[in-house]
Amino acid sequence: MATSEELHKRRVEAVARGVGSTIPAYVDRAGGGTITDVDGREWIDFAAGIAVTNVGNSAPRVVEAVRAQVERFTHTCFMVAPYESYVAVCEQLNALTPGGFEKRSALFNSGAEAVENAVKIARHATGRPAVVVFDHAYHGRTNLTMALTAKNMPYKHRFGPFAGEVYRVPMSYPLRDGGLDGATAAARSIEMIEKQVGAENVAALLIEPIQGEGGFVVPAQGFLPALREWATAAGVVFVADEIQTGFCRTGDWFACEHEGVEPDLITLAKGIAGGLPLAAVTGRADLMDAVHVGGLGGTYGGNPIACAAALASMETMRELDLAAAARRIGAVMVERLRVIAAGDPRVAEVRGRGAMLAMEIVVPGTLTPDPAATAAISAACHAAGLLTLTCGTYGNVLRFLPPLVISDDELGRGLDILAAAFG
Repeated sequence: MATSEELHKRRVEAVARGVGSTIPAYVDRAGGGTITDVDGREWIDFAAGIAVTNVGNSAPRVVEAVRAQVERFTHTCFMVAPYESYVAVCEQLNALTPGGFEKRSALFNSGAEAVENAVKIARHATGRPAVVVFDHAYHGRTNLTMALTAKNMPYKHRFGPFAGEVYRVPMSYPLRDGGLDGATAAARSIEMIEKQVGAENVAALLIEPIQGEGGFVVPAQGFLPALREWATAAGVVFVADEIQTGFCRTGDWFACEHEGVEPDLITLAKGIAGGLPLAAVTGRADLMDAVHVGGLGGTYGGNPIACAAALASMETMRELDLAAAARRIGAVMVERLRVIAAGDPRVAEVRGRGAMLAMEIVVPGTLTPDPAATAAISAACHAAGLLTLTCGTYGNVLRFLPPLVISDDELGRGLDILAAAFG
Protein backbone atom coordinates (compact mmCIF):
# COMPACT_ATOMS: atom_id res chain seq x y z
CA MET A 1 0.00 0.00 0.00
CA ALA A 2 1.24 3.48 -0.86
CA THR A 3 2.24 5.79 1.97
CA SER A 4 0.58 9.14 2.65
CA GLU A 5 3.64 10.89 1.29
CA GLU A 6 3.49 8.87 -1.94
CA LEU A 7 -0.23 9.46 -2.29
CA HIS A 8 0.21 13.17 -1.79
CA LYS A 9 2.74 13.31 -4.64
CA ARG A 10 0.21 11.55 -6.87
CA ARG A 11 -2.52 13.91 -5.70
CA VAL A 12 -0.55 17.00 -6.68
CA GLU A 13 -0.29 15.65 -10.22
CA ALA A 14 -3.88 14.43 -10.49
CA VAL A 15 -6.26 16.46 -8.30
CA ALA A 16 -7.28 20.07 -8.91
CA ARG A 17 -5.51 22.46 -6.52
CA GLY A 18 -8.82 24.05 -5.52
CA VAL A 19 -9.84 20.90 -3.64
CA GLY A 20 -8.45 21.20 -0.13
CA SER A 21 -7.98 18.75 2.75
CA THR A 22 -7.69 19.29 6.49
CA ILE A 23 -4.92 16.78 7.22
CA PRO A 24 -2.10 15.47 4.99
CA ALA A 25 -2.76 11.81 5.89
CA TYR A 26 -4.66 9.43 3.59
CA VAL A 27 -7.30 7.17 5.13
CA ASP A 28 -7.14 3.38 5.07
CA ARG A 29 -10.06 2.53 7.37
CA ALA A 30 -12.36 4.12 9.93
CA GLY A 31 -14.88 3.08 12.54
CA GLY A 32 -16.33 4.14 15.86
CA GLY A 33 -14.58 7.35 16.79
CA THR A 34 -11.28 6.78 14.98
CA ILE A 35 -9.69 6.99 11.55
CA THR A 36 -6.55 5.04 10.61
CA ASP A 37 -4.32 6.27 7.80
CA VAL A 38 -2.34 4.21 5.30
CA ASP A 39 0.77 4.54 7.48
CA GLY A 40 -1.05 2.93 10.42
CA ARG A 41 -1.47 6.13 12.39
CA GLU A 42 -4.72 6.48 14.33
CA TRP A 43 -6.66 9.73 14.52
CA ILE A 44 -9.44 10.40 16.99
CA ASP A 45 -12.28 11.77 14.91
CA PHE A 46 -13.92 15.03 16.05
CA ALA A 47 -15.15 15.78 12.51
CA ALA A 48 -17.35 12.85 11.39
CA GLY A 49 -16.84 13.86 7.77
CA ILE A 50 -18.47 17.22 8.64
CA ALA A 51 -21.39 15.72 10.59
CA VAL A 52 -22.00 12.90 8.12
CA THR A 53 -20.99 9.70 9.90
CA ASN A 54 -23.29 10.16 12.89
CA VAL A 55 -23.76 6.36 13.04
CA GLY A 56 -20.02 5.88 12.57
CA ASN A 57 -18.02 4.71 9.59
CA SER A 58 -18.97 1.23 8.33
CA ALA A 59 -21.91 0.87 10.72
CA PRO A 60 -22.90 -2.81 10.64
CA ARG A 61 -26.52 -2.27 9.55
CA VAL A 62 -25.42 0.14 6.83
CA VAL A 63 -22.75 -2.24 5.49
CA GLU A 64 -25.22 -5.12 5.39
CA ALA A 65 -27.94 -3.06 3.70
CA VAL A 66 -25.58 -1.64 1.08
CA ARG A 67 -24.10 -5.04 0.28
CA ALA A 68 -27.57 -6.56 -0.17
CA GLN A 69 -28.75 -3.71 -2.41
CA VAL A 70 -25.65 -3.81 -4.62
CA GLU A 71 -26.35 -7.46 -5.32
CA ARG A 72 -29.92 -6.66 -6.43
CA PHE A 73 -29.44 -3.51 -8.56
CA THR A 74 -27.39 -0.31 -8.38
CA HIS A 75 -29.45 2.15 -10.42
CA THR A 76 -32.59 2.50 -12.50
CA CYS A 77 -33.36 6.21 -11.92
CA PHE A 78 -36.49 6.63 -9.81
CA MET A 79 -37.97 8.88 -12.52
CA VAL A 80 -37.68 5.99 -15.00
CA ALA A 81 -38.30 2.82 -13.01
CA PRO A 82 -39.19 3.46 -9.34
CA TYR A 83 -38.44 1.20 -6.35
CA GLU A 84 -39.63 0.68 -2.80
CA SER A 85 -36.63 2.01 -0.86
CA TYR A 86 -37.12 5.56 -2.20
CA VAL A 87 -40.73 5.48 -1.04
CA ALA A 88 -39.71 4.00 2.33
CA VAL A 89 -37.15 6.76 2.97
CA CYS A 90 -39.77 9.41 2.17
CA GLU A 91 -42.26 7.72 4.50
CA GLN A 92 -39.74 7.75 7.34
CA LEU A 93 -38.76 11.38 6.77
CA ASN A 94 -42.41 12.43 6.71
CA ALA A 95 -42.90 10.71 10.07
CA LEU A 96 -39.64 11.83 11.72
CA THR A 97 -39.47 15.52 10.86
CA PRO A 98 -41.23 18.14 13.02
CA GLY A 99 -44.85 18.99 12.24
CA GLY A 100 -48.11 17.11 12.67
CA PHE A 101 -49.38 18.12 9.22
CA GLU A 102 -49.47 15.92 6.12
CA LYS A 103 -46.06 15.85 4.42
CA ARG A 104 -44.32 14.81 1.24
CA SER A 105 -40.61 14.31 0.49
CA ALA A 106 -38.33 14.34 -2.53
CA LEU A 107 -34.80 12.95 -2.62
CA PHE A 108 -31.66 14.49 -4.10
CA ASN A 109 -27.87 14.08 -3.98
CA SER A 110 -26.39 16.83 -1.80
CA GLY A 111 -27.29 19.48 0.71
CA ALA A 112 -26.86 22.27 -1.83
CA GLU A 113 -29.20 20.47 -4.21
CA ALA A 114 -31.79 20.11 -1.44
CA VAL A 115 -31.59 23.84 -0.67
CA GLU A 116 -31.96 24.76 -4.35
CA ASN A 117 -35.05 22.58 -4.63
CA ALA A 118 -36.57 24.01 -1.46
CA VAL A 119 -36.24 27.47 -3.02
CA LYS A 120 -37.80 26.20 -6.25
CA ILE A 121 -40.73 24.72 -4.34
CA ALA A 122 -41.28 27.87 -2.28
CA ARG A 123 -41.19 30.13 -5.33
CA HIS A 124 -43.48 27.89 -7.32
CA ALA A 125 -46.00 27.51 -4.51
CA THR A 126 -46.13 31.22 -3.58
CA GLY A 127 -45.53 32.88 -6.94
CA ARG A 128 -43.08 35.20 -5.19
CA PRO A 129 -39.40 35.74 -6.11
CA ALA A 130 -37.46 36.81 -3.02
CA VAL A 131 -35.50 34.59 -0.63
CA VAL A 132 -34.33 35.90 2.74
CA VAL A 133 -31.21 34.48 4.41
CA PHE A 134 -29.03 35.49 7.35
CA ASP A 135 -25.61 36.86 8.15
CA HIS A 136 -23.00 34.09 8.65
CA ALA A 137 -25.19 31.59 6.73
CA TYR A 138 -23.78 28.70 4.72
CA HIS A 139 -26.03 26.85 2.30
CA GLY A 140 -23.75 25.33 -0.37
CA ARG A 141 -21.38 25.81 -3.30
CA THR A 142 -23.68 25.90 -6.36
CA ASN A 143 -24.51 29.25 -7.97
CA LEU A 144 -27.76 29.82 -6.09
CA THR A 145 -26.46 28.46 -2.80
CA MET A 146 -23.32 30.60 -3.08
CA ALA A 147 -25.66 33.58 -3.33
CA LEU A 148 -27.40 32.33 -0.20
CA THR A 149 -24.08 31.84 1.61
CA ALA A 150 -22.59 34.81 3.48
CA LYS A 151 -18.84 34.07 3.48
CA ASN A 152 -16.70 35.16 0.53
CA MET A 153 -13.49 33.14 1.03
CA PRO A 154 -13.19 30.40 0.06
CA TYR A 155 -16.76 29.84 -1.12
CA LYS A 156 -17.68 32.79 -3.36
CA HIS A 157 -14.48 34.61 -4.31
CA ARG A 158 -14.43 35.36 -8.08
CA PHE A 159 -17.20 32.85 -8.83
CA GLY A 160 -19.95 35.39 -9.52
CA PRO A 161 -22.22 36.80 -10.74
CA PHE A 162 -24.68 34.98 -8.52
CA ALA A 163 -28.40 34.34 -8.63
CA GLY A 164 -30.60 37.32 -7.81
CA GLU A 165 -33.52 38.06 -5.51
CA VAL A 166 -31.53 36.99 -2.42
CA TYR A 167 -31.65 39.30 0.61
CA ARG A 168 -29.59 39.07 3.81
CA VAL A 169 -30.63 40.16 7.30
CA PRO A 170 -28.94 40.01 10.74
CA MET A 171 -28.66 36.73 12.62
CA SER A 172 -29.11 36.39 16.35
CA TYR A 173 -25.47 36.02 17.47
CA PRO A 174 -25.53 36.58 21.23
CA LEU A 175 -21.76 36.95 21.62
CA ARG A 176 -21.55 39.65 18.94
CA ASP A 177 -24.91 41.45 18.98
CA GLY A 178 -24.77 42.70 22.56
CA GLY A 179 -26.73 39.75 23.91
CA LEU A 180 -30.01 40.75 22.27
CA ASP A 181 -32.83 38.47 23.38
CA GLY A 182 -34.41 36.31 20.71
CA ALA A 183 -37.61 38.33 20.29
CA THR A 184 -35.70 41.62 19.90
CA ALA A 185 -33.22 40.13 17.44
CA ALA A 186 -36.08 38.68 15.40
CA ALA A 187 -37.92 42.01 15.38
CA ARG A 188 -34.78 43.68 14.02
CA SER A 189 -34.57 41.19 11.15
CA ILE A 190 -38.29 41.30 10.41
CA GLU A 191 -38.28 45.12 10.24
CA MET A 192 -35.46 44.97 7.71
CA ILE A 193 -37.35 42.43 5.58
CA GLU A 194 -40.54 44.45 5.60
CA LYS A 195 -38.81 47.76 4.80
CA GLN A 196 -36.19 46.61 2.30
CA VAL A 197 -37.84 43.64 0.58
CA GLY A 198 -41.55 43.71 1.36
CA ALA A 199 -43.17 40.69 2.95
CA GLU A 200 -45.48 40.29 -0.03
CA ASN A 201 -42.44 39.64 -2.26
CA VAL A 202 -40.83 36.97 -0.08
CA ALA A 203 -41.21 33.34 -1.12
CA ALA A 204 -39.00 31.81 1.56
CA LEU A 205 -37.17 32.61 4.75
CA LEU A 206 -34.24 30.18 4.93
CA ILE A 207 -32.32 29.60 8.15
CA GLU A 208 -30.03 27.10 9.85
CA PRO A 209 -31.44 26.51 13.37
CA ILE A 210 -27.81 26.42 14.51
CA GLN A 211 -25.46 27.85 11.93
CA GLY A 212 -22.78 25.47 10.71
CA GLU A 213 -19.93 26.83 8.63
CA GLY A 214 -20.76 30.33 9.87
CA GLY A 215 -19.47 29.45 13.34
CA PHE A 216 -21.91 27.12 15.12
CA VAL A 217 -23.91 30.20 16.05
CA VAL A 218 -26.78 29.32 18.39
CA PRO A 219 -29.50 31.99 18.18
CA ALA A 220 -30.98 33.37 21.36
CA GLN A 221 -34.00 31.52 22.71
CA GLY A 222 -37.14 32.78 21.03
CA PHE A 223 -35.49 33.94 17.78
CA LEU A 224 -36.64 30.99 15.68
CA PRO A 225 -40.23 30.88 17.03
CA ALA A 226 -40.65 34.61 16.38
CA LEU A 227 -39.48 34.22 12.79
CA ARG A 228 -41.73 31.20 12.35
CA GLU A 229 -44.73 33.18 13.63
CA TRP A 230 -44.00 36.09 11.31
CA ALA A 231 -43.54 33.83 8.28
CA THR A 232 -46.87 32.14 8.89
CA ALA A 233 -48.68 35.47 9.16
CA ALA A 234 -46.96 36.83 6.04
CA GLY A 235 -47.54 33.76 3.88
CA VAL A 236 -43.77 33.16 3.66
CA VAL A 237 -42.43 29.61 3.47
CA PHE A 238 -40.26 28.96 6.53
CA VAL A 239 -37.38 26.69 5.46
CA ALA A 240 -35.13 25.09 8.07
CA ASP A 241 -31.74 24.03 6.72
CA GLU A 242 -31.01 21.05 8.98
CA ILE A 243 -28.31 19.61 6.73
CA GLN A 244 -25.66 19.78 9.47
CA THR A 245 -27.89 19.80 12.55
CA GLY A 246 -30.15 16.89 11.60
CA PHE A 247 -30.31 13.23 12.50
CA CYS A 248 -29.66 13.33 16.25
CA ARG A 249 -26.62 15.61 16.05
CA THR A 250 -27.91 18.25 18.49
CA GLY A 251 -29.53 15.86 20.96
CA ASP A 252 -32.90 15.87 19.19
CA TRP A 253 -33.63 14.26 15.84
CA PHE A 254 -33.74 17.80 14.45
CA ALA A 255 -32.57 21.07 15.98
CA CYS A 256 -35.93 22.82 15.39
CA GLU A 257 -37.47 20.51 17.96
CA HIS A 258 -35.56 22.24 20.76
CA GLU A 259 -37.97 25.17 20.61
CA GLY A 260 -40.94 23.35 19.12
CA VAL A 261 -40.56 25.03 15.71
CA GLU A 262 -42.32 23.27 12.84
CA PRO A 263 -40.85 24.40 9.50
CA ASP A 264 -42.89 24.41 6.31
CA LEU A 265 -39.97 22.79 4.51
CA ILE A 266 -36.84 21.16 5.93
CA THR A 267 -33.66 20.39 3.98
CA LEU A 268 -31.70 17.30 4.94
CA ALA A 269 -28.45 15.60 3.93
CA LYS A 270 -25.11 14.76 5.65
CA GLY A 271 -26.10 12.38 8.50
CA ILE A 272 -29.00 10.82 6.62
CA ALA A 273 -27.24 7.84 5.02
CA GLY A 274 -24.15 6.81 6.97
CA GLY A 275 -21.71 8.37 4.51
CA LEU A 276 -23.46 7.74 1.21
CA PRO A 277 -24.61 10.74 -0.86
CA LEU A 278 -28.29 11.46 -0.25
CA ALA A 279 -30.36 14.56 0.49
CA ALA A 280 -34.01 15.44 0.85
CA VAL A 281 -36.61 18.14 1.06
CA THR A 282 -39.51 17.26 3.35
CA GLY A 283 -42.46 19.49 4.07
CA ARG A 284 -46.09 20.43 3.92
CA ALA A 285 -47.95 18.37 1.36
CA ASP A 286 -49.68 21.39 -0.19
CA LEU A 287 -46.31 23.04 -0.88
CA MET A 288 -44.49 19.94 -2.07
CA ASP A 289 -47.37 18.91 -4.32
CA ALA A 290 -47.72 22.38 -5.84
CA VAL A 291 -44.90 21.64 -8.28
CA HIS A 292 -45.92 20.15 -11.64
CA VAL A 293 -44.95 16.56 -12.49
CA GLY A 294 -41.37 16.51 -13.74
CA GLY A 295 -40.46 19.74 -11.96
CA LEU A 296 -38.48 17.90 -9.27
CA GLY A 297 -35.96 15.12 -9.69
CA GLY A 298 -32.48 14.25 -10.93
CA THR A 299 -30.71 11.25 -12.40
CA TYR A 300 -29.14 10.01 -9.17
CA GLY A 301 -31.50 11.51 -6.60
CA GLY A 302 -32.61 8.78 -4.21
CA ASN A 303 -30.16 6.23 -5.60
CA PRO A 304 -31.19 2.77 -4.32
CA ILE A 305 -27.89 2.10 -2.58
CA ALA A 306 -28.05 5.43 -0.75
CA CYS A 307 -31.69 4.77 0.16
CA ALA A 308 -30.77 1.36 1.60
CA ALA A 309 -28.04 3.04 3.64
CA ALA A 310 -30.45 5.72 4.86
CA LEU A 311 -33.01 3.19 6.06
CA ALA A 312 -30.28 1.28 7.90
CA SER A 313 -28.85 4.50 9.37
CA MET A 314 -32.21 5.66 10.71
CA GLU A 315 -32.81 2.23 12.23
CA THR A 316 -29.38 2.41 13.88
CA MET A 317 -30.20 5.86 15.27
CA ARG A 318 -33.38 4.50 16.82
CA GLU A 319 -31.85 1.27 18.10
CA LEU A 320 -28.86 3.00 19.74
CA ASP A 321 -30.85 6.12 20.72
CA LEU A 322 -28.22 8.37 19.19
CA ALA A 323 -30.12 11.51 20.19
CA ALA A 324 -29.50 10.55 23.82
CA ALA A 325 -25.90 9.67 22.91
CA ALA A 326 -25.44 13.18 21.50
CA ARG A 327 -26.70 14.67 24.74
CA ARG A 328 -24.28 12.52 26.76
CA ILE A 329 -21.36 13.45 24.50
CA GLY A 330 -22.34 17.11 24.81
CA ALA A 331 -22.46 16.99 28.59
CA VAL A 332 -18.97 15.46 28.80
CA MET A 333 -17.49 17.82 26.22
CA VAL A 334 -19.02 21.03 27.55
CA GLU A 335 -17.63 20.35 31.02
CA ARG A 336 -14.12 19.87 29.64
CA LEU A 337 -14.36 22.76 27.17
CA ARG A 338 -15.42 25.14 29.93
CA VAL A 339 -12.44 24.11 32.04
CA ILE A 340 -10.16 24.92 29.09
CA ALA A 341 -11.96 28.22 28.55
CA ALA A 342 -11.66 29.20 32.20
CA GLY A 343 -7.89 28.90 31.95
CA ASP A 344 -7.38 30.56 28.57
CA PRO A 345 -8.50 34.15 27.87
CA ARG A 346 -8.45 33.49 24.14
CA VAL A 347 -11.71 31.54 24.45
CA ALA A 348 -14.58 34.02 24.17
CA GLU A 349 -17.34 31.43 24.26
CA VAL A 350 -18.13 27.74 24.42
CA ARG A 351 -21.38 27.09 22.58
CA GLY A 352 -23.48 24.54 20.74
CA ARG A 353 -25.94 21.82 21.52
CA GLY A 354 -25.56 18.07 21.87
CA ALA A 355 -22.56 16.81 19.90
CA MET A 356 -22.34 20.00 17.82
CA LEU A 357 -20.03 22.22 19.86
CA ALA A 358 -17.60 25.06 19.31
CA MET A 359 -15.11 27.43 20.92
CA GLU A 360 -14.73 30.96 19.57
CA ILE A 361 -11.14 32.23 19.74
CA VAL A 362 -10.35 35.94 20.11
CA VAL A 363 -7.57 38.31 21.07
CA PRO A 364 -7.65 38.26 24.89
CA GLY A 365 -9.70 41.02 26.44
CA THR A 366 -11.51 41.81 23.19
CA LEU A 367 -13.96 40.27 20.73
CA THR A 368 -11.45 40.66 17.91
CA PRO A 369 -11.32 37.34 16.05
CA ASP A 370 -7.99 35.51 16.12
CA PRO A 371 -7.95 33.11 13.15
CA ALA A 372 -4.17 32.58 13.45
CA ALA A 373 -4.46 31.26 17.01
CA THR A 374 -7.43 29.12 15.96
CA ALA A 375 -5.44 27.57 13.12
CA ALA A 376 -2.45 26.97 15.40
CA ILE A 377 -4.56 25.18 18.03
CA SER A 378 -6.18 23.02 15.36
CA ALA A 379 -2.79 22.21 13.84
CA ALA A 380 -1.49 21.16 17.25
CA CYS A 381 -4.46 18.82 17.58
CA HIS A 382 -3.69 17.30 14.17
CA ALA A 383 -0.05 16.79 15.07
CA ALA A 384 -1.10 14.89 18.19
CA GLY A 385 -3.64 12.67 16.43
CA LEU A 386 -6.95 14.51 16.87
CA LEU A 387 -8.93 15.50 13.79
CA THR A 388 -10.58 18.88 14.38
CA LEU A 389 -12.14 21.47 12.09
CA THR A 390 -12.33 25.25 12.07
CA CYS A 391 -15.15 27.46 10.83
CA GLY A 392 -16.76 30.86 11.25
CA THR A 393 -17.12 33.96 9.12
CA TYR A 394 -13.87 35.20 10.69
CA GLY A 395 -12.12 31.79 10.67
CA ASN A 396 -11.81 31.86 14.46
CA VAL A 397 -14.04 29.03 15.62
CA LEU A 398 -12.96 25.50 16.57
CA ARG A 399 -15.84 23.11 15.89
CA PHE A 400 -16.34 19.60 17.20
CA LEU A 401 -18.53 16.95 15.56
CA PRO A 402 -17.60 13.51 16.89
CA PRO A 403 -19.46 10.47 15.59
CA LEU A 404 -22.37 9.75 17.89
CA VAL A 405 -21.00 6.23 18.46
CA ILE A 406 -17.63 7.42 19.76
CA SER A 407 -16.54 5.51 22.87
CA ASP A 408 -16.00 7.17 26.24
CA ASP A 409 -12.30 6.32 26.01
CA GLU A 410 -11.92 7.84 22.54
CA LEU A 411 -13.83 10.94 23.59
CA GLY A 412 -11.70 11.36 26.71
CA ARG A 413 -8.43 10.90 24.82
CA GLY A 414 -9.53 13.42 22.22
CA LEU A 415 -10.37 15.99 24.88
CA ASP A 416 -6.98 15.40 26.52
CA ILE A 417 -5.27 16.17 23.21
CA LEU A 418 -7.39 19.29 22.77
CA ALA A 419 -6.54 20.54 26.26
CA ALA A 420 -2.82 20.00 25.61
CA ALA A 421 -3.11 21.90 22.31
CA PHE A 422 -4.17 25.00 24.24
CA GLY A 423 -0.91 24.67 26.13
